[in-house]
Amino acid sequence: MQERPDLSIIAPFYNEEDNVASTIESIRAAMADFDGAWELILVNDGSTDRSFERAGELASDNPNVRVVGYWPNRGRGAALRRGFGEAHGRIVATVDFDLSYSPEHILRMYETLASEPNVDVVLASVYMPGGAVEGVPAGRFLASRLGNVLLRFAFGGTLHTTTCIVRAYRREVLDHLDLQSDRKEIHLEILSKALALGFRVKEIPATLRARAKGRSKFTLGRTSASHLLFAFAEEPMLLVAGIGAVLVLAGLAAAGVILYEWRSGAPGAAWVFIGLLALFGMGSALVAAFGFVAVELKRLRRSLIRLESQRHLRAESGRGTHGNVGRGRASPPLC
Repeated sequence: MQERPDLSIIAPFYNEEDNVASTIESIRAAMADFDGAWELILVNDGSTDRSFERAGELASDNPNVRVVGYWPNRGRGAALRRGFGEAHGRIVATVDFDLSYSPEHILRMYETLASEPNVDVVLASVYMPGGAVEGVPAGRFLASRLGNVLLRFAFGGTLHTTTCIVRAYRREVLDHLDLQSDRKEIHLEILSKALALGFRVKEIPATLRARAKGRSKFTLGRTSASHLLFAFAEEPMLLVAGIGAVLVLAGLAAAGVILYEWRSGAPGAAWVFIGLLALFGMGSALVAAFGFVAVELKRLRRSLIRLESQRHLRAESGRGTHGNVGRGRASPPLC
């Protein structure tokens, strides 16, 4: 019977012909002193260049490397889900294919899970104290930084970087998740569901460097919109707070108008003041009602995630797939 790897590394790629050889070699070099069994799974996300062929050629000479894939291009989420299904390791790490985060992060994440049994997911974080960003274009950095600030509130204010692919999971975390996302929202979906199920997440400082070769697949508009929508879905109170902020600003503006009218001796100022009081009173009541609904929606969403996880585990068990084979807790606290 084939030995179960201690570590599976998943690297999805799309049109990365220039990086295939250097990525494989860099990861193999980083893993040279690793004492356990490991595998590198390269997932072709419908490349239209020679990335898939080149990866296959190199994998044939490297027993630790496997190449899987599909056509046409579907997105990072689809590639990661395919990789999760192919991985056999007790711990599963995911990395960016251009290695903007050096492969040394893989072993740091693995060692964190190996030495801290109460941690289930490790995130490489550039925005936590000790993290760094080097040479990344200012526009992309600013969009990423602002997005992660917003998402930090959505996730309870404890996580600094939630959009990065560089992570490591205990196998049973992935076994509990019924993942649906095909694109980059998968990083947020995983965190949302893992936290709802009681798994513990830890960040470690990381350094992100600008891509050396190839073309970035980052799209500002689509990514920003999807992250904003996810933040509101994850924490509906953010939307309520936004509505409240608009009402406060409108109230301040109205107060300024009323003060101006009063100082000008306009006879209708008192009636305007009374009308605005009534309007903002109703607005405040509406915000309070939205707040109650938001709290209930969040509670209901987490209950649905737990039910979804139980259904998913039963289905996977019936198919005889991975099951709970990882180290750590056998199952998360469903409370």
